[in-house]
Amino acid sequence: MKLLTIIGARPQFIKAAAVSRTFSNIKSINEIIVHTGQHFDKNMSEIFFTEMDIPKPSYNLNINSLNHGSMTGRMLEGIEEIVLKEKADMLMVYGDTNSTIAGALAAKKLHVPVAHVEAGLRSFNMRMPEEVNRILTDRISDLLFCPTDKAIENLTKEGFNTFPSKIVKSGDVMQDAALYYSQKSEKHSNIIATHALSNFILCTIHRAENTDDISRLAEIINAINEIEKSIEVVIPLHPRTKKIIADNRLMLNAKIIEPVGYFDMIELLKNCSLVITDSGGLQKEAYFFSKHSVTLRDETEWVELTEGGFNQLAGANSRVIVQSVNKMLKSTSDFSVNLYGGGKASEIIAEEIANYKAD
Repeated sequence: MKLLTIIGARPQFIKAAAVSRTFSNIKSINEIIVHTGQHFDKNMSEIFFTEMDIPKPSYNLNINSLNHGSMTGRMLEGIEEIVLKEKADMLMVYGDTNSTIAGALAAKKLHVPVAHVEAGLRSFNMRMPEEVNRILTDRISDLLFCPTDKAIENLTKEGFNTFPSKIVKSGDVMQDAALYYSQKSEKHSNIIATHALSNFILCTIHRAENTDDISRLAEIINAINEIEKSIEVVIPLHPRTKKIIADNRLMLNAKIIEPVGYFDMIELLKNCSLVITDSGGLQKEAYFFSKHSVTLRDETEWVELTEGGFNQLAGANSRVIVQSVNKMLKSTSDFSVNLYGGGKASEIIAEEIANYKAD
């Protein structure tokens, strides 16, 4: 089988690292990786391929820094050409980015089966571009790999059990990657020593719902400034977020560092006291490394984390964020509970794809 895999953003590089490593042991699958270029900064893209031993992409479309419509349209055009050229038997996408929906659309319109890793997630907020992407991608996918029971429940409620697609509970490939690379991170990273970090909170801010709404961003920054008075807040700052903060003359009092590679991120997670984030992936990664988190959003796709007390939603209200952080710093939880498959997701996905027979 000739499998075309579409990736373009940091979380997809990590997921692909786990699944592609499994594919390399299956002779019946010939994987061809296409990088859309959605994340183009060296520290957010190239370093992942170098340090994580991800096979070098056969194609790089170098499409970035555009509005949603332009970016998705150009990706659709570029991926379509590659699907035709390679005569792909299946196309696989991850998550909920513009790269995801562009890949799924290109394949589906050419009658090539689509596999979606991380299917069934819902925030129920249609103002989020990611929510639109994931819903549309699910609807046109043939293999739906769901990380949790809740994801399967979401698809069932939407009638997917009546659609010509197969729903598979795979578990979460992010946990596969976390377990595998956590054994290597200490040898590959000196970030803790370099920045002389001890008692600190790890924070990331990048979601458009926060960065494009200056009132929300200002509330978040006010909260971070307040938290920084009592405990150091370390922020690997996304270049786009950094520019918006500067353009709007907002004062962020925290330890700002450059975007980091995956090994550095693992070491930051291992050593931090708490995670503050608007990233879906980092909520889970915090859990994988037995850390509580506070999420800077009004909803989350990973409801099992909030229901289990591992994560608390704080939105973009500075008072609520500070209160949530103080509460979660004192929380204790049983992180041994198996929410995401225990590191077997890649094997399940690879086996399903290897044995897939189109109707």
